[in-house]
Amino acid sequence: MSQPAEAAASPSRVTADDLDQAVLLAVTALQEAPATAWGGKAGTLEWDCWETVEHLSDDLFAYAVQLGPRTPPLDGEVPFVWESRRPGGPGNAVHADRTAGPAGLLQVLEASGALLVAMVRTTPSHVRSYHGYGVSDPEGFGAMGIVETLVHTYDLAEGLGLVWDPPADLCARVLARLFPNAPVDTDPWLTLLWATGRTELDGRPRLTTWRWYGEPRG
Repeated sequence: MSQPAEAAASPSRVTADDLDQAVLLAVTALQEAPATAWGGKAGTLEWDCWETVEHLSDDLFAYAVQLGPRTPPLDGEVPFVWESRRPGGPGNAVHADRTAGPAGLLQVLEASGALLVAMVRTTPSHVRSYHGYGVSDPEGFGAMGIVETLVHTYDLAEGLGLVWDPPADLCARVLARLFPNAPVDTDPWLTLLWATGRTELDGRPRLTTWRWYGEPRG
């Protein structure tokens, strides 16, 4: 279990380097999964582990392209086609070639993460673009990508039998950026899991509905 960070009460801003670190840690952890395990469920999700990595890759891709137009949209998503390949499966624009195996799947994840890292790093901070949880800025989209990466890797680690314990300071920064009402005196990683509906927290019941707040913060 990660330990609460002293800086969690006043964390620094979320950066492209933070996102790059999150994706690298996730890919490194997932490389340890047995090749035969990818068809099992990802934690409490209804998707299998392969589909969940595709979904995560798609999230990172979608956030990157949302910042891509010269004039990003403020009232809707960039209109790629998102579609599910089976009833109940995730609706993605990104799908990995199954003949490439788990190594190819993780390459898709790494590449999608790199797209978002590049956009967060190079897009001027004043740029705004649409998200269903609030029009956001490059830092916000980077933070969203980190949350998606950390919590879906948690889901995957449960399904694949892996250990996953991301850095407390990274968790604290994305909590401060996207979950301003989350407690600040609890373990940042456990707090992030609680804020995304995955666990109880120090007597607080598991959330059945949740959202983040993407609007820029000062």
